[in-house]
Amino acid sequence: MSNSSLITHLRHIDIAMPNFAEQRRFYTELWGLTETAGDTGVSFLAAEGSPEQYVVRLREAARKRTDLIAFGAAEADGVDALAAQLAAQGVRLVHEPKSLDTPGGGYAVRFYDNEGRVVEVSADVAARRHRKVEAREPVPVRLSHVLMNSPTPEATVAWYIKHLGFRLSDTMCLGDRGEIMWFLRCNAFHHSFGIVRGPHAAFHHASFEMRGIDEFMRGTGRMRRLGIERLWGPGRHRAGDNSFSYFLDRAGNTVEYTTELEILDEDTWHPRLFDLRDPANADQWGTAEEMDEFIAAESHNDVDPGLFKAPPM
Repeated sequence: MSNSSLITHLRHIDIAMPNFAEQRRFYTELWGLTETAGDTGVSFLAAEGSPEQYVVRLREAARKRTDLIAFGAAEADGVDALAAQLAAQGVRLVHEPKSLDTPGGGYAVRFYDNEGRVVEVSADVAARRHRKVEAREPVPVRLSHVLMNSPTPEATVAWYIKHLGFRLSDTMCLGDRGEIMWFLRCNAFHHSFGIVRGPHAAFHHASFEMRGIDEFMRGTGRMRRLGIERLWGPGRHRAGDNSFSYFLDRAGNTVEYTTELEILDEDTWHPRLFDLRDPANADQWGTAEEMDEFIAAESHNDVDPGLFKAPPM
């Protein structure tokens, strides 16, 4: 199996922070996720419409950091093949393929990317009993995508394409300042992952798919009425054609409600380049404020501490 067909989808994002209780309350009582398992200082949070056991794992720690980005594979043999391939290519493994003791079990390999993030690829995770999100119910259906900041984005994009088989969907630029955002896919969704040019390696944002536009707007309105700090939106992006409303969680991470992310025909798709100097490329609707340096800087986030510095591959 080639790496271009091995990764099937995004599973979950694992983050740590000192204000664990406050974060847990934000994601369950306000954002609309459901706690399905937990222990002292750890909480596993599912999206109601998703078969994934959890889409966010919160962990209490002295410093905020990204613990893990997890993707799914179709079968255990693919996990073994990926591990062998990564090792042969000089990628540093966190551990060889083994059984997981997290909710739903499964079989996974963990490794470091070129900037030291821990990435997991797993198969045979038990599906969670989930349900259809009802009309007008403003809770996330699934985890849509995760973006990361990188001081060396071209190298990081190339790393994920080479080693994990991601495909480039679209790129954003800022005139002669060059390219600043890359959208990567592992299935027919326009993007499940992405890289943003930033001053340091850090979490940029996590996006949660809502049932539709009405549910998206109801969720956006609920956050605003609750006084949650709104960063940008509501609006509709050009790349991916998805709606967006960005907020800050209690640790200052950017989180997004979205819906109607574009589904591509991979056989005919050609990546495009959009210039953010045209406001319609950031927001087709014209309902959100124009993207500015303040909004961009908020999502630069804090430096992820303790990342292993692997040589670029």
